[in-house]
Amino acid sequence: MRILVVEDEKHLNKAISEMLSKFATVDSIRDGEEAMNQVEQDIYDVIILDLMLPKVDGFKILEKIRRFSKTPVLILTAKDNVSDKVEGLKLGADDYMTKPFYRDELIARVNALLRRSNNSFETLQLNFLDMRFDVSKKTVNVKDEQLEIYGKSYDILEYLVKNKEVIVTKEQLFNRVWGFESDTIWSVVEVYVSNLRKILKKYNYHIYLKTLRNVGYMWSEKEKEQNQ
Repeated sequence: MRILVVEDEKHLNKAISEMLSKFATVDSIRDGEEAMNQVEQDIYDVIILDLMLPKVDGFKILEKIRRFSKTPVLILTAKDNVSDKVEGLKLGADDYMTKPFYRDELIARVNALLRRSNNSFETLQLNFLDMRFDVSKKTVNVKDEQLEIYGKSYDILEYLVKNKEVIVTKEQLFNRVWGFESDTIWSVVEVYVSNLRKILKKYNYHIYLKTLRNVGYMWSEKEKEQNQ
């Protein structure tokens, strides 16, 4: 699970990120212009968005997100006018909280948004044919046998299966699993996917992991694997 926190106040950004990092991987941004670029990746399970940001305000960021993504967005701001709340919800925000706020309430609201999109901080079962994921434990079984898929390999597989029939670029996968601030090079994605394919081949599940050359990957049932 990955959450984006867009908040320009340094200490508040850190506090929000730390409280959510107990449940998810958190990326934090303090600049509206940088946020405009980062949301294009469409790799997040939820976005917490301030409105009063340097360079680009939160309303414009929200407008951009809603052009291509249904990612849940929670506006967290000091702007408490009814007109601002109405504007945020009209533009597609899923929830609106004003500062100051209580930690437990923020976590509860984020979890509520995640449940609506079939994800949560709670134990979640993700299934594909005979493949069973335990998201909380980060394990995957085929029938009664646990696959030797751990760490980032597990994260890659889970993300692809959750986004079945959707093209995931190498950049999206890298930023989702390693984080956009990682010093690791993108080619590591190809190495991990190759190793993942070898493990899945034992169970004949490699046929669902498609490589779209020069683009990325897709988990798909629609056609037989080609040249993998």
